[in-house]
Amino acid sequence: MNHASPSQPHPAEWPETQELLGAEERGLPAGRHEFHKEQLMAQIHDDLRTTNGAPAAPARQRNPFLRRNVLLPAMACAVAAAVVGGFALAGGDGGDGDGKTPLATGPALTTQVGTADAKAAPELLNRISLASADTSGPTVGDGQFIYIASKVASTYPKTVDDKTTVVSEELHPRQVWQSPEGKDGWLIEPGQTGDKGITLAGEHPISAAYNALVKLPTDPDALLKKIYQDVDKNRDKEVPRDQAAFVAIGDLLTESYPPAKLAPALYKAAAKIPGVAAVDDAVDAMGRHGIAVARLNEADGQREEWIFDKKSLAFLGERMVQAQPPKDGPIKRGTVLFTSAITERAVVDGNKRLPSDSQAG
Repeated sequence: MNHASPSQPHPAEWPETQELLGAEERGLPAGRHEFHKEQLMAQIHDDLRTTNGAPAAPARQRNPFLRRNVLLPAMACAVAAAVVGGFALAGGDGGDGDGKTPLATGPALTTQVGTADAKAAPELLNRISLASADTSGPTVGDGQFIYIASKVASTYPKTVDDKTTVVSEELHPRQVWQSPEGKDGWLIEPGQTGDKGITLAGEHPISAAYNALVKLPTDPDALLKKIYQDVDKNRDKEVPRDQAAFVAIGDLLTESYPPAKLAPALYKAAAKIPGVAAVDDAVDAMGRHGIAVARLNEADGQREEWIFDKKSLAFLGERMVQAQPPKDGPIKRGTVLFTSAITERAVVDGNKRLPSDSQAG
């Protein structure tokens, strides 16, 4: 068994998170992020979830089948419908979706928008690359799975009786298991699945699966060329090309476990993307303050931030912040649209097994 966990949070608490955890609300939606065209996805979930009078689901819907911010709009609609329908069929105890626990919501999470420094980004990413090279990556054997645990929360517009407000989910755990080839796995997440979770088995392997990552080039230039080729095939043309590439790398840093030789190359490749900047202070979902590598999507004013421990430079999590006033809609500058904190990554001895199971054995 091989595992690595980020540093634990400091005693200081994040006021916005504490306020959110104390909020209560009934009849809340399932799901979590995909900020691909916020209003479009909000409407998709609105249509799917209000058929029987249920509240609308969040706009940002991350799931193992959907890569953020790079899908074509028509494909996003089709996949969103399939995934939501799949959850309803496969949820919880395996049949009718019963057992899902609604997530409480509260006022929208907000933060101070940190100052972005483009000149500082190359040096910071070089340091992060060197630090990651000193960390051993996973080796996944036959029958083993990648296990990733995190804490997450999303923010989204919610409409009740023709009145739209912006709300944030309570911070909640998310557990994902992935087979090396990406064709099998499991997801447990309150609000999105029942207590027992749902299968992630499918014919099409997950793009960030371990076996796929092992095959990626470790030369930063070759790696970035490959990433651009991939996003050019799949991205929404309204999403800037450089932003799509940055987001694609971020996806490989979060719900995947990059091999030891790949991680440094990912950071060096990110340093070559125009518009990447350093942010001197950012806070992950667990209240851990760190330094961030970020990029602003000028099309919608949203900034993707990868958060690292200021001392060890270990990856802590990510968040999406509305860094500029949006052109329209209820979201305001400083809103935290999505936040996550990685609590553990491990190689475990089977689907739905935990690192503690391996240790006990």
